[in-house]
Amino acid sequence: MMENERIELVRRLSEMGYIKTEKVKQAMLKVPREEFLTELNRPYAYVDQPLPIGEGQTISAPHMVAMICEILSLEEGMKVLEIGTGFGYNAAVVAEIIGKKGHLYSIERISSLAETAKENLKRTGYSENITVILGDGTKGYPEEAPFDRIYGTASAPKLPEPLKDQLKIGGILLIPVGEHRYFQDLICISRKSEDEYEKKSIGGVAFVPMIGDHGWPEKKI
Repeated sequence: MMENERIELVRRLSEMGYIKTEKVKQAMLKVPREEFLTELNRPYAYVDQPLPIGEGQTISAPHMVAMICEILSLEEGMKVLEIGTGFGYNAAVVAEIIGKKGHLYSIERISSLAETAKENLKRTGYSENITVILGDGTKGYPEEAPFDRIYGTASAPKLPEPLKDQLKIGGILLIPVGEHRYFQDLICISRKSEDEYEKKSIGGVAFVPMIGDHGWPEKKI
């Protein structure tokens, strides 16, 4: 039943232009979104909308996950940094694309979500090439920098400088940025050289706040 719903959702997202490439299509078809939801929300796994996962956080709508993967132009073998693990769904889709030769490092600041994500990823077979780290994602993860790709699943009031610094030359950073609580710009940064970056706005989005030293202070959220 759920597999048929997944196939239908991917078909619709392809028709609407969110899914453009075969690799993103196959990843979205393979990763079971229902396995990354609370029991209460499993029946809505293939409704194209964000869903609550507790602690004031959400799992992104499938069309946004597809958009992120397409904009990042992911390739097999890449080293990727994700800010905001949630329950691990977005990470699993990315890991499916970069394959066993690639590796995704995902930082989550809320311990209960990080533990649930680890369980979800292990159960669905994605724990080998995903490392979940409990910490402040706005600082990036210098231990494994530089990264081919970096993306945020939460919004910062301004671009966190450590994330720019940890991007490889030729790499791409994708993150929602804006000072409005319910509306931001999805910003794509390409690193052209040691000190040259190209920036463009993809359009308006709505993400939960990215809290940390280079993001929102928790007391203001």
